[in-house]
Amino acid sequence: MTIFSLLLGAIVGSFLNVVILRLPKEDTSIVFPGSHCPHCGHQLSWWENIPLLSYLLLRGRCRSCHERISWQYPLVEAAMAIFSALLLHRFGVNIEYCLMFLFFAALLVIIFIDIHHQIIPDRISLPGILLGFATSWFSDQITWQQSGLGIFLGGGVLYLVAFGYFALTKREGMGGGDIKLLAMIGAFLGWQSLLYIVFASSLFGSLVGILAILRQGQGGKTRIPFGPFLAFGAMTWVLFQDQILSLWHLYLGLAR
Repeated sequence: MTIFSLLLGAIVGSFLNVVILRLPKEDTSIVFPGSHCPHCGHQLSWWENIPLLSYLLLRGRCRSCHERISWQYPLVEAAMAIFSALLLHRFGVNIEYCLMFLFFAALLVIIFIDIHHQIIPDRISLPGILLGFATSWFSDQITWQQSGLGIFLGGGVLYLVAFGYFALTKREGMGGGDIKLLAMIGAFLGWQSLLYIVFASSLFGSLVGILAILRQGQGGKTRIPFGPFLAFGAMTWVLFQDQILSLWHLYLGLAR
């Protein structure tokens, strides 16, 4: 089952690369035309489209025009394969695995689209909110009440942060896409996950932001996408929730 989960993740990861490339473009289908080189339009044969393996066989270059293939393609395929195996180990073969597999796939697409375009497509986050709430009725991990409160608090917390930042600086510091993304995360993981996710994403986002400020030299005008950090926080909560809660209880015990 571990081998099967790795293969499934890699195959889905290959499709996610298509979604990442085409979804931000207007009037572009994620199904048609078939996979092709983004540089010369060369239609890929079956052996050029094998997840991970084809990248190695082609040595990272298009067979037709010899332009370099982005490292993103094997990275997304490998990441989804690893996530699939970790989720299998975490949940086993059940509905929770299927739901979290879809959730991680959506987050992986959001991470790379936000990095490249600094947008989080509504075509992922809005259906994700509805799907997360609908599937909470069948989940053993959260209740529909926890999911509903997660949507309300997830969207509300970031809205207040964004509103407060704009009121103080008169600059937009957080887009509506981040707000909808946290609402989607709350729908899938419940309100009880949000404290950790906001803390973890803010911590890592601040560290990366400081490095970006030092590198770019633009001070407070430096812009980095926040969506990947929210997604990272959500993924670590799903995979390491027990360890995170154990550390929290240990902290509370030491603080007494």
